[in-house]
Amino acid sequence: MFLLQVDSFNTAAQDTLTSAVVESAQQAQELRFFDLLLKGGWVMIPLAILAFLGLVIFIERYITIRKASRNQGSFMPQIKQSILSGNLDSAVNLCRSTNTPLSRMLQKGLLRIGRPIKDIEGAIENVGKLEVSKLEKNISILGIVAGIAPMLGFVGTISGVIRIFYNISLSDNISIGIIAGGLYEKMITSATGLMIGILAYVCYHVLNMMVDRVILRMETEAIEFIDLLEEPGR
Repeated sequence: MFLLQVDSFNTAAQDTLTSAVVESAQQAQELRFFDLLLKGGWVMIPLAILAFLGLVIFIERYITIRKASRNQGSFMPQIKQSILSGNLDSAVNLCRSTNTPLSRMLQKGLLRIGRPIKDIEGAIENVGKLEVSKLEKNISILGIVAGIAPMLGFVGTISGVIRIFYNISLSDNISIGIIAGGLYEKMITSATGLMIGILAYVCYHVLNMMVDRVILRMETEAIEFIDLLEEPGR
């Protein structure tokens, strides 16, 4: 009876030890996400730079465009009231204090009042173009990132495949370990490049849509401003 108890105890201990070894081996084989990225090789460095550059540009442009597109419902009514009452200085001061692309555009038009309407339209249009170019600053870089990142990822994959065949030529042995080990590591660069490219592409179009909304509002308000100046009795 005592021997049976000892044997059962030894069997349980061996099972526990075996399961612990297997579990530790499985944990050793598991890769963390950051460790997986590091296995992508040198191509991950320019990809990381592109990702950081795209993120910085998107955040900076998003904040700038949001500030430019903030809606001030009382702005145009106050401008209209100041013009109709002949108080142009009040309208100019209001534009200066508002400090938006629309206000700077209308301020240039207010300073041209008294000249031919074509001159006023031309001044407003020129300022509008400058303001739009300021809003679109660096957005095209996101488009470049969206195009370059996937290509860099494919470069990393091709580099990995070349290294695989080079290792095969050195070892004169075609094994699953040599092929699969190097190939999955280099596929990481393709996946990373595609993800960065997709995100940059989405951010690029999001910013462009925001700019288009600002342009539409500026054009609408500029037309209303010109119509106000052309009203009978003005």
